[in-house]
Amino acid sequence: MRILVTGGAGYIGSVTVEALAARGDEVLVVDNLAMGHREAVDPEIPFHEMDLRETERLTALLREQGVEAVVHFAAASLVGESVTDPAKYMENNVGGTLSLLRAMKEAGTDKLVFSSTAATYGEPRSIPLREDHPTEPTNPYGLTKRFMEQAMEAYSAAYGMRFVALRYFNACGATPSRGEHHDPETHLIPLVLDVALGKRESISIFGTDYDTPDGTCIRDYIHVSDLADAHLRALDHLAKGGEPLICNLGNGEGFSVREVINVCREVTGFAIPAAEGPRRAGDPSRLVADASLARERLGWKPSRPGLREIVTDAWVWHRMNPEGYGG
Repeated sequence: MRILVTGGAGYIGSVTVEALAARGDEVLVVDNLAMGHREAVDPEIPFHEMDLRETERLTALLREQGVEAVVHFAAASLVGESVTDPAKYMENNVGGTLSLLRAMKEAGTDKLVFSSTAATYGEPRSIPLREDHPTEPTNPYGLTKRFMEQAMEAYSAAYGMRFVALRYFNACGATPSRGEHHDPETHLIPLVLDVALGKRESISIFGTDYDTPDGTCIRDYIHVSDLADAHLRALDHLAKGGEPLICNLGNGEGFSVREVINVCREVTGFAIPAAEGPRRAGDPSRLVADASLARERLGWKPSRPGLREIVTDAWVWHRMNPEGYGG
């Protein structure tokens, strides 16, 4: 297939572009480089620096290149920032997606795989989280992602556009050539590895009195290569005429903050001091996915579920790229 990847210079987007190219798909990338890195995309892959809100330009690109399907990653994704600057998230995430949907409709591109999030669920009422759990986002980031899903549902019902929305939990790990480089960084594993690299003095633990075995929060971590594989399988599902689908991606088991730090210590060989502090507002004690629907409908399951393997892959990349892309 000829596939356009929006946000293809970002963390998960670049790994997915890498996987699509490796299996022989024709790939184009659109990214405004607000958060992505041009160095994360192979120079042989056609790259278009563009904001998704440039609807006419985007429509022309879809038409001229004969794009058959879109994988949509492009979005601002910092929960805290979404609370302090909701306008940015509404304009960028919602505005960009509505522009993309309009361009796809005008160009006749009818297959869309969407990078969604567990933040659409809000505060968990039950664990593990299933797709039929109520969607009650507690921050503007989650709200924009849920609205984007609803917009796709509306376009599917009215215009026959088919989509798969993948709600994933904590992306992590790396491939030999692609890894996490965010500014600011908010994900636990790269923050812990920054301590091992001497870029931070310690790692903060926010809350040690949760109702978990070691008192720290538990999260479902999933290797970025497994996330990329799910997007490829979702494209194949749509190419075979599969119906619209929303499903979770996760390992189905969680690891605590202390477990992550301890495994990072073992893998890196560094002491990695930890500073304990109070809970952050809004942090649930556990977030773990039920990903059985993705297994059933997409034939997907994690191939790298182990925390040690995830951390080892991340450490290899960060040690080789201590300043990230272009460092």
